[in-house]
Formats: sequence, structure tokens, C-alpha cells
Amino acid sequence: MAQINPSILSADFARLAEEAEAVRGSDWLHVDVMDNHFVPNLTLGIPVVESLARATDIPLDCHLMIEDPDRWAPQYVEAGAGSVTFHVEAAAAPVRLAREIRAKGARASMALKPGTPIEPYEDLLPELDMLLIMTVEPGFGGQAFLDIMLPKIRRTRELIAKHDLELWLQVDGGVSASTIERCAEAGADVFVAGSAVYGAEDPAEAVRRLRDLADKAGADAWWACEH
Repeated sequence: MAQINPSILSADFARLAEEAEAVRGSDWLHVDVMDNHFVPNLTLGIPVVESLARATDIPLDCHLMIEDPDRWAPQYVEAGAGSVTFHVEAAAAPVRLAREIRAKGARASMALKPGTPIEPYEDLLPELDMLLIMTVEPGFGGQAFLDIMLPKIRRTRELIAKHDLELWLQVDGGVSASTIERCAEAGADVFVAGSAVYGAEDPAEAVRRLRDLADKAGADAWWACEH
């Protein structure tokens, strides 16, 4: 079954506890952490993650768009994140970092920017619980989905199948009712949606609709049939 992770980057930061409640029924709550160095935007950090973890029982999926994740990522596990994603472009020792995140009790995830190919990291995949393919340039919400990422999603799913891994494949950026089916058909099974959820009149209903669309597309996809 597809997982839908609403991004609080599109929520009202002054009402985060209420905004989390508005998407009850989501699989995870996606928390974008940006440091204004790795990406040209500044959002939130450890204290807000700690507060949010206390305010909701939806598990937190923290996406660290920051420099030096080797130093900071473990602290997000301690703050209450159930899944922590670091960018391979920023990590000095991605295998060691993934193992440390797992050892602390969270799911370890690695993200790739649009221009970063998956193939050089094939050998790292068994160290991960999830791989995130960015379908926009990281830094800001509300960007248009990059169709040219679909072949990369497919290649990643092929590598996952090749090694027979239980690895979630997440996409983030421009995911909406008009793009989620293509992502699911290509091989994604975890979807981050920001404005498509929080810009809707009923965010919880938007989550349900996106999940239904992804489930239907994924059920008939080439990779599901081969499973």
C-alpha cells in the first residue's frame, strides 16, 4: 500500500500541532529541515521536532537538507524522529551514518538531488530503509514536478528488485493528484505531498485521495507485477 507523507513545509508554522491533527490518517509527517547552507532556505530544527513529536502520534519523517548531517542526523532521532533522511551529497560517511541512525532506533534514509545519479550508490542500498528521489531541486515548496526524474525512479526500483531489498522508494517535490500516478507507475511507494495536501479544503481527504490514486497505479505497475 502506498504511503502518503504530508509536508509541514506547506503548513501554518504557527499552528503545527493543529496542522498535524488536520492530516490524521497520514502514514508519516514529513519535516523539512533546511539550514540556508546546503539549500537556500531556512526552516526549523531540533527544538521544533521535539515539540512536534510530543504534539502528535503520527511518526515524523525528517528530511535533512543540511550540511554536516554526519554530526546532526543522530540528534534528530533523539528528538523523536522515526525516520531520518540525509543527503548523500552532504554526508562524509553515508554507510556509517545510516548504521548510526538505525542503531539509535530510527529508519535510515538517503536522499538524492535531481542531478545525482543512483548508480554509484547501488552498493549502499542494503544499508538503507528508504531512498528518496527528489523530483524538484530541494529548498522550496510549491515547485513543479520534474518529469525527467521518472526514468531515475524506474532505475532505482530496478536496483531494489535486483538485490531483493525491502527498501521504500520515496519521491518528494511537485507530488499531486496529477503526478502521483506516474510516480507510482515508475516505482515509488512513498509520496511526500505539501501544497497538494495543505492547500486542499480538506487535507485529510486529500491524503486519502492521493493514496487511492497511488495504490491503483502501483497495483498495475510493471514492478508490482514482477514482485
